[in-house]
Amino acid sequence: MQKETIVVMTGATSGIGKIAAIQLAKSGAKLVLTARNKERALATEKLIKETNPQTDIDFYYGDLSLMSDVRKIALEIRNNYPKIDILIHNAGLHAFQQRITTEGFSEMMAVNYLSPWLLTYLLEDSLLNAEYAKIISVASEASRNHGTLSLPFDLTDTSLFTARGSSKIYGKTKLLNIMFTNELARYYDGTKVTTNAVNPGFNNTGLGRELRISNVLGKLLKVLNIGNPKRGADIIIRLCLDPNYDDITGEYFNVGTGKKIEPVYPGNDASMQKMLWAETKKILSAFLK
Repeated sequence: MQKETIVVMTGATSGIGKIAAIQLAKSGAKLVLTARNKERALATEKLIKETNPQTDIDFYYGDLSLMSDVRKIALEIRNNYPKIDILIHNAGLHAFQQRITTEGFSEMMAVNYLSPWLLTYLLEDSLLNAEYAKIISVASEASRNHGTLSLPFDLTDTSLFTARGSSKIYGKTKLLNIMFTNELARYYDGTKVTTNAVNPGFNNTGLGRELRISNVLGKLLKVLNIGNPKRGADIIIRLCLDPNYDDITGEYFNVGTGKKIEPVYPGNDASMQKMLWAETKKILSAFLK
């Protein structure tokens, strides 16, 4: 990878995103990262520069659960970077109770699905200006436990849920990531932009930090070497840097093997993917200009 390669990534201040950012820095990429907390951003920058002091890092601040913040971040990045080579949607949230944003969306749906959709849409010009561009979305095999998908209802559903019921909601957002990826591949057909999703597997990160036992469980898993986030970061890096993935688009790849996964229904249903795109665009219409 050449030094001028520009990588935009969300969720780089923790977990697999931080590991991926470090690896991309080693490759010579310029990192354009989003963050909500300046203290964590500075700590991440320090860690990355310990690995490669020459790394050029640029942070953009905002709350990815708020579409107004996502729009602000996207416009700032677009104005400063007329060319983007790689866009990585890594930020994710597994909430164990319903929280509704000030814009009226379910926080988990906003962070996991609506935010990457909007960010991608608003950065379209910069992606098309690259010689070759890649969009990589971090999905999950949790998508197989999504219950029943109901569009467009699920996109704006703010019903209460319990910690136990949260898994289906989380799985649904990850299913939407896969469906979005497939429809996006059709949207960019005929261009030099590719888009793929990845399953990072189970990772011992801060994703489940809302559970009361998360700290204890996390330490135990680390001792047992279970859920090493390096594996999850590796599949992201492979799609970024391995030339074998350069010409592939609209697919879903597995951690470890790097092989394609057939998503659970309706993840591979073209008509549902088209409906998802249209309904999402309608819901986010106020933020698209």
